[in-house]
Amino acid sequence: MTAVAETNEAGGDAAAARSARLRHLIVTVYGLYARRDGGWLSVATLIRLLADLGVDEPAVRSAISRLKRRGILEARRHEGAAGYQLSAEALAILREGDARIFRRGRATLADGWLLAVFSVPETERHRRHVLRSELARLGFGMVAPGVWIVPAHPGDATAETLRRLGLDSYADLFHADHLAFGDPAGKIRRWWDLDELDRRYESFLRAHEPVLRRWAQAGPAGTQVEAFADYVRVLTDWRRLPYLDPGLPAELLGEDWIGIRAAEEFFAVRSLLEEPARAYVQQVISG
Repeated sequence: MTAVAETNEAGGDAAAARSARLRHLIVTVYGLYARRDGGWLSVATLIRLLADLGVDEPAVRSAISRLKRRGILEARRHEGAAGYQLSAEALAILREGDARIFRRGRATLADGWLLAVFSVPETERHRRHVLRSELARLGFGMVAPGVWIVPAHPGDATAETLRRLGLDSYADLFHADHLAFGDPAGKIRRWWDLDELDRRYESFLRAHEPVLRRWAQAGPAGTQVEAFADYVRVLTDWRRLPYLDPGLPAELLGEDWIGIRAAEEFFAVRSLLEEPARAYVQQVISG
């Protein structure tokens, strides 16, 4: 799963933020629960599930319309029921995102680095912007103009993503090691905005550590619908973070780095809520 090209509206006002938040929640629901059925959910099911998240029907229908206009959802009837399915492009992006969002391990120094070296003609400046944006979304930091870097995680999807977007002809990818000159632990703060990442992880923990504490105390007493609502909210906030965090080696960050603690919290919530949440959704889908 990933954000599927969903961004907040310009201006940052409260209404735009709520609208974007709702679209992110819908994409999370589709990514978690629709893909086994080809990416389709009935409108009635989606309205019921979003009601459990405190969203009313008119807001859901408005958000669906926007996702349809953006090419994320497509209208389709199934056995007489009106509904929407994920587009082929959205399905591909979600597949690529799964490994990143649910990846528990961080890279190690022994894994080395992945370098992207690219050159785009001045006449295709728009493609340069798309390429830079995509590399940033994949966690790359800029070493120099045209030279970007990310830890070389096993199973990295950069090549597949650039090929899917038709950007592979502009770039070369290299597996590399840092051999000399300077301390990588210092350089990474020039290549990535780790201060901003720290703030985002702090915000995630403030919002969702109480969820983990509540469920750790409640145990089996918690209901499936509560598990669904909490898990969707937590995952919606979490799934952006692995695209901002390049997964740098812990050796360069320190064992007490806040991103490591945030990941532990997320996966603890996931282990508690994933199955009861899925069981609830299956009951709703089955009617």
